Amino acid sequence: MKTENHSTSHVARHVQKIPRSGIRDFFEIVQSMSDVISLGIGEPDFVTPWHIREAAIYALERGKTGYTSNLGTPALRREISAFVGKRYGVEYDWKSEVLVSVGVSEALDIALRAIINPGDEILYHEPCYVSYNPSVVLAHGRPVAVPTRAEDGFVLKAEDIRRVLTPKSRALMLNFPTNPTGAILPRSEQEKIAELCIEHDLVVLTDEIYSDLSYEGELPSIASVPGMRERTVFLNGFSKAYAMTGFRIGYACAPAELTEAMMRVHQYSMLCASIISQEAAVEALRNGDAAMQSMREEYRRRRNFLVHHFKNMGLPCHEPKGAFYLFPDIRSTGLGSREFAIRLLEEKKVAVVPGDAFGPCGEGFVRCSYATAMDQLETAVERIADFVKGRK
Repeated sequence: MKTENHSTSHVARHVQKIPRSGIRDFFEIVQSMSDVISLGIGEPDFVTPWHIREAAIYALERGKTGYTSNLGTPALRREISAFVGKRYGVEYDWKSEVLVSVGVSEALDIALRAIINPGDEILYHEPCYVSYNPSVVLAHGRPVAVPTRAEDGFVLKAEDIRRVLTPKSRALMLNFPTNPTGAILPRSEQEKIAELCIEHDLVVLTDEIYSDLSYEGELPSIASVPGMRERTVFLNGFSKAYAMTGFRIGYACAPAELTEAMMRVHQYSMLCASIISQEAAVEALRNGDAAMQSMREEYRRRRNFLVHHFKNMGLPCHEPKGAFYLFPDIRSTGLGSREFAIRLLEEKKVAVVPGDAFGPCGEGFVRCSYATAMDQLETAVERIADFVKGRK
């Protein structure tokens, strides 16, 4: 007997609607070419410091190859609690308010899935990291973008959030310093946004993966604003500041009720983070400050170099206050973001990421990562300057 088929695809409708990553599509083109200087990778060009790698090796030598608690090892959770308390002034109980995740991406995903009811609206600022919008959709929420502007230094404004609030608004996602603009969120603006979140009972998910790569001194977290700890999920990790991308290790700190909810999602998906990575992360928090500061100073040197040269090319450029990205305005060339990036790649073999990959308001800009060796940056700016000169 023939069964009537009501579906044209076996893929869930909400997954069908998710676009492919604009970064990945572009870099499939890059990978098909040779001798390209890439300013597109959001990954430190440093190797993980030796003492951290050695801790991972030693963990293997001691036979540490099994599962850990869903929440993570007690040793790492204690270190995270102590670090966050000292660095951000926010105290979390390591037993019930700290969860170790497989990178910050997983922490963000389980946080969203723990708080979203179908149809809830989740606010986030654009331009932003490419996964934020799709992560909300995958959790059956409705993403609502709040644009930021170059003339404001890409700082998120409370009044712009207020304009998009509705009774369905459930949470606000923050990422400062921001990928791709390097913008930070000043304390004065944190306080205005906090007031709004309290007034409208919003949960805040704050992704602070780049906070230790700040050129403005130690940045405060919105979690430390009075009245915010109880409604904030603080997210951080080891990939950027300690050059540990391949270890895939991150964490979330939140009130016990939210941590328990995230743990339930985590235990039925990832179960736990790698014990080897957790051992390495303990070493990073105990003894990794000097290496982290050294890498940050090198990023600062590269940032200053790039900002200077882009301005000399006549491309307006907001000076990033953190992370390792530059987001120059390329509109004066008469090219759109994607056309600029493709032509630069084809004609000069320099890869940058089109700004519209980070949301519609990124159009007219490109992202340039300076997590690339200085000699490569020197060659890249010569090629970009030559490319831009021919279009002015």
